[in-house]
Amino acid sequence: MHIGRFLARTVIGSLFIGHGAQKLFGSFGGPGIEGTSGMMESLDMHPSRRNAYAAGVSEAGGGALLLTGLATPFACAALIGTMITAVRKVHLPNGPWAANGGYEYNVALIAALVALAEDGPGSVSLDALLGTERKGTAWGVFALLAGAIASTAAIEVGRRAGADATAPAEPAVAPYGDTAGDPVTSDDPGTPGGVA
Repeated sequence: MHIGRFLARTVIGSLFIGHGAQKLFGSFGGPGIEGTSGMMESLDMHPSRRNAYAAGVSEAGGGALLLTGLATPFACAALIGTMITAVRKVHLPNGPWAANGGYEYNVALIAALVALAEDGPGSVSLDALLGTERKGTAWGVFALLAGAIASTAAIEVGRRAGADATAPAEPAVAPYGDTAGDPVTSDDPGTPGGVA
């Protein structure tokens, strides 16, 4: 029956569903989409609302797929991407230990997700029921690399969008350079000498 994989999928998938629901809906004492958008803003993940939805949907949706054992390597890739982003944007400066706000929990989840992508979801899964189970070393590597690439892309796009938003605006340039307007040739009929 592959009880270990079933148990791992159930626990990890359920926790990610809850974590995504915190971000999206404010469930379980979470910040909801407004609070998550504010967090994304503070992390330089622009546009913040889009990234808040992306993180919440990746966690809740990826968790649901993992829980049911459907599209398992893709679910693992989505969840790995959110965990790598969390490590890079939040936990890395704090060192490894969770007691100090570090990344040990995130790395443990990444390792478990790679193992699930490599070993497959097991016989009690929708992938097994539908005959779509994908497993093996290549799928484990795929999940890790796809998650890392997605994380890097999200961080880089967010950084660039933030830089564009904070760049000083170009000063307005008069259409005729430094020449002053001539009220005698104005097109405004209300101006003396203007064309009616």
